[in-house]
Amino acid sequence: MEKIVSLCKRRGFIYPGSEIYGGLSGTWDYGPLGVALKQNVKDIWWRMLVGGRDDMYGVDAAILMNPRAWEASGHVAGFSDPLVECAKCKRRFRADHVGEKCPECGGSLGESRQFNMMFKTQIGATDDASAITYLRPETAGGIFVNFKNVVDSFHPKLPFGIAQIGKAFRNEIAPRDFIFRVRELEQMEVEYFVRPEAWEKSFEEWRSEVYRYTDAIGIPRSQIHELEVPDGERAHYSKRTIDFEFDFPFGRKELYGLAYRTDFDLSSHANASGQDLSYLDEEKKERLVPHVVEPSFGVDRTVLAILSSAYTEDELGGEPRTYLKFNKSVAPIKAAVFPLLKNKPELVKKARKVYESLKADSSKLKAIAWDDNGNIGKRYRRQDEIGTPACITIDFQTLEDDTVTLRNRDTGEQERVSVDSLASRIA
Repeated sequence: MEKIVSLCKRRGFIYPGSEIYGGLSGTWDYGPLGVALKQNVKDIWWRMLVGGRDDMYGVDAAILMNPRAWEASGHVAGFSDPLVECAKCKRRFRADHVGEKCPECGGSLGESRQFNMMFKTQIGATDDASAITYLRPETAGGIFVNFKNVVDSFHPKLPFGIAQIGKAFRNEIAPRDFIFRVRELEQMEVEYFVRPEAWEKSFEEWRSEVYRYTDAIGIPRSQIHELEVPDGERAHYSKRTIDFEFDFPFGRKELYGLAYRTDFDLSSHANASGQDLSYLDEEKKERLVPHVVEPSFGVDRTVLAILSSAYTEDELGGEPRTYLKFNKSVAPIKAAVFPLLKNKPELVKKARKVYESLKADSSKLKAIAWDDNGNIGKRYRRQDEIGTPACITIDFQTLEDDTVTLRNRDTGEQERVSVDSLASRIA
């Protein structure tokens, strides 16, 4: 894990939050390559599970909501983790993450108590209880309070889903394991509304969609494991939950979740708000409160799973190397273009022409890098380390026959290809 964290900082994927001030626990900043990787993760999810379907509707709800919404959902009363405090050093820990002694100083731990993880804040100019609201602990809440709006605007037929990608905030007792457990996170969630008797069919369909997505972004199925969450361990709204766990460097932990939330949320919000959140099935002439199947994906955990599965150490050309074996679909840089020598104007001119042509070719190919720093071997290793699938070298032969050297990241093998064929070869 330490090697992945080091690479991420060195190569501009992820930096510690507020680092020049000593950092802030549970916060991380994405650098240029991390932003590109994360955006690819979100774009593929949206394209596959929202834009590519006829039964999905997207929203982007506000982070701040009327606090009554969180009271109705049960978060104010029940969104908590067990907390213990060391009697000696006063450090606090999640009770389910430690033994009988303090892991820092060996002191005795006190009695476990529940700690609400929602961040409180205040809105407006007043300073009393009426000004209190919360940073949302999940994106689902904004979907449920907009259910009526979407139905009134678009009149969708059951089953249908509402999707959102956005930030959520959790005051974790003990953030840890890099970007796995953080206080500011990003979620990709779907609330899929179904007839009560049809939830199992939709549950299995979304179960398959989870794997279709992980296949598309290059997370190996061999590293994903399903855990049927037993009674007593599920969230308060869930009748059935499957956790999709991943083999992270620090152990097998939850990556995604798939939950059957029944009609808990719509019924709770209807009761608390006084609004009718039922649905009129015009074909069956029946009014009902839809039930919900929820596939929930964490963006940051997805990025970490991709980095963990892609991180590779091997030997190439008799020398050790480290590289990220990204699936081409998520790689921040799709290809890098080099002039063999940067002090030869004719090579640089031709290389710039190839580079600019590839960047302009299509939206898929705009993630093209230019690199003329150092010798060609160092450039190859630098691109390997950030996961660039292909490197294109313009040399003196290019000036004669308009062919270039195309190098494969994983094997190091090189071949001569025509400039005209590059766009299709690296797409």
